[in-house]
Amino acid sequence: MRFTLHGARLIDAMAELPESDVTVQGAHILAAGAASGESEAPEISASDSAQPTTIINASDAIITPGFIEVHTHGGGGFNLHTTSADEILSYARWAPQTGVTSFLIGVVGTPGAMPEPQLLAAVEAIQRAKTGAETGVEGIDGAEPLGIHLEGPYINVERRGAHLPSWLRMPDEAETERLLELAGGHLRLIALAPELPGAAAMIRRLVEAGVVVSIGHTDATYEQALEAIRLGATHMTHCCNAMRPLHHRDPGPLGAIAQSPQVYGELIADGVHVHPAMMGIVVKILGTDRTVVITDALAGAGIDDATFEFAGQPARVVSGAARLADGTLTGSVLTMDQALRNVHHMLGVPLVEAVRMLTFNPARSMRIADHKGLLQAGYDADLLIFDSSLTLQVTICRGEIRYATPAWQERLAPLYAHASLPE
Repeated sequence: MRFTLHGARLIDAMAELPESDVTVQGAHILAAGAASGESEAPEISASDSAQPTTIINASDAIITPGFIEVHTHGGGGFNLHTTSADEILSYARWAPQTGVTSFLIGVVGTPGAMPEPQLLAAVEAIQRAKTGAETGVEGIDGAEPLGIHLEGPYINVERRGAHLPSWLRMPDEAETERLLELAGGHLRLIALAPELPGAAAMIRRLVEAGVVVSIGHTDATYEQALEAIRLGATHMTHCCNAMRPLHHRDPGPLGAIAQSPQVYGELIADGVHVHPAMMGIVVKILGTDRTVVITDALAGAGIDDATFEFAGQPARVVSGAARLADGTLTGSVLTMDQALRNVHHMLGVPLVEAVRMLTFNPARSMRIADHKGLLQAGYDADLLIFDSSLTLQVTICRGEIRYATPAWQERLAPLYAHASLPE
C-alpha cells in the first residue's frame, strides 16, 4: 500500500515545512517534502512509480514523527510490570491513542527477588510483536516494543521514591550476567545509582553489552555522577525526581549532566513531578537537543478517577497525580500527547523543539535515530496527525493506521481496505 498525506504542515526535529507531503509505502516513509501540486504526490523514483498512490487531503493538519516513550510503566488500565505478555501487548494496542508509536517496556520487580517473571513476559511480548509485524498476525499490532527498561533494583534506598525497599539490591557481577541472560538481548536501558558498592563494575559490563545506563534514584555527588559518565552512562532518569538536588555548593547529578554533552536527561512533563519553573530550568540546562520528555506513567494514565497498582502497591489519582496510600507521589497519569502540549504551551518551547524532545532525542539516546524519530525517506512510517490545536487525530504505526478520530476515519476511508483500525 502506498499513500500520500498531501499539503500538511510537517514538523520534526530538523525543520518545519508548510504545505508539504509525506508519502508512505509499506512500513516506511518513501518521500517527504514540499507539495508538488494541488492533487499530486511528491515525485517518486521510476522504480516505485508503477504502484498507484492514494492521495489524502491533509492541508489542515500538522504531521510529526510518532512519540518514542522510553520511561513508562503502563496506561489505559494495563501494567507493563506484569507477568503477562498479553497485558503488555494490550498496552501496545492502547498506546497509539496517546501518540505513542514505540516504547520501552518498563520493568520493576517483586520484593526481595530478581524481576525474572516480568523480564520473561517482556521478552515474550517483544518476540510476539516482532513475529506479528513480520507475518501480519491479527491482534498484536500497535505501538512497537523496542526493548526493556529496567528501573532498579540497584538504586539508593534514600532516593527510592515509590519503589519498595525490600526489592532493592546492591550491584553484583553475577546478577549482571543473569540479567543480560534473562533479557535475551532486549535490555536496552537500566537505571541505577552509581554511588552503590559494585556499581562501577556493573556500569562497565552493561555498557560493554550495549545497554544504555541511566543515572537514577541516586544520592550521587557531583563527582560520583561524573565518574559514572566517564564509565559510559549516557542517560539520566527523570531529572530532579528521586535524586540529590541541584545546590550551589553541591551540584549533584544535575550539575554533572549539565557539563556532559553526551548525556540525555528525562523530564516528566506533567507540571506536578517538577514545578513548571524548574521544568524550564532543566530544559535550559540541557537544551532542547538533550531533553527527553517522558510520562513515567502508570496503569491509570488515560483513565478518569482510576485506582491501580505499582509494584504490588495500591495507588490512585489525586488532583491529577498518582499517589500511594500513604500519599507518596509515584509515577504519573500523563499521556505523551498532553506532554507535547504542556512543553509547548506551559514552557513556551517552539513546536519544532518540543517535537524533538518526544521523538528524535529519545531515538538518539536509545541509538535508533537511524530509522526512527524523523520525517525522512527510509525512516519507519511512524506518523502523528494533529489539528491546529495539537489535538491528536491519527496515529500511524509502521505504515498502519492504529488510531483515528471519527472525522479522520471518514477521510482515511480509502485506506481501510489495507489497514485494520482498532475499535
